[in-house]
Amino acid sequence: MGISVLIIGDSGTGKTTSLRNFQPGEVAIINVAKKPLPFRTQLHPFNTNDYKVACKVVQGYVRKGVKSIVLDDIQYLMTDEFMRRASETGYGKFTDMAANYNNLFDLAPQLPDDCILYLMSHIERDESGHETPRTVGKLVHEKLCVEGKTSITLHTYVESGKYYFRTHSSGEGDISKSPLGMFEPDLIDNDLKAVDETIREYYGFGGTNNAEN
Repeated sequence: MGISVLIIGDSGTGKTTSLRNFQPGEVAIINVAKKPLPFRTQLHPFNTNDYKVACKVVQGYVRKGVKSIVLDDIQYLMTDEFMRRASETGYGKFTDMAANYNNLFDLAPQLPDDCILYLMSHIERDESGHETPRTVGKLVHEKLCVEGKTSITLHTYVESGKYYFRTHSSGEGDISKSPLGMFEPDLIDNDLKAVDETIREYYGFGGTNNAEN
């Protein structure tokens, strides 16, 4: 059973840039927003905003031996589906969208034990300041708590021009979390390659394979 890691934060706070230290073959990136990576790299993302295609591509990467896979950003899977179905009436489309979104968080347990699926998302805050991954409509918020399906949620944080991941909740609605003893500091560099290595060491997964993307 693989694991999923939720990476959340506002736009421009370092989610995608955290991929900068991965080398080709160490990570596979599914680029939902179809935007250029914000750093110079030899990584070549696969572009799609379709749930079924994204899930098939994940399975394809796994068959190639890729152990670390990134979906960036997952909220665009939902918002783009919403726009494609905007002319539909009734609530059925919202049920479908919620089910598709929920399936993303059920995907990692279907993967091999040493696979890590990183789900990147923008955040939204309710009136009380509680943070959740950004979605469309109320159904996901009312019926689902997708962040509860992950043991690791890292929150981007920027201070004095430096970019970090927050590893533990600061309270006040912050949903950052990580297993006991995985990350000692509350703030770590926003380096997802280093995060990947730490997670693998913690769970005894071993390193990433140098598989072709």
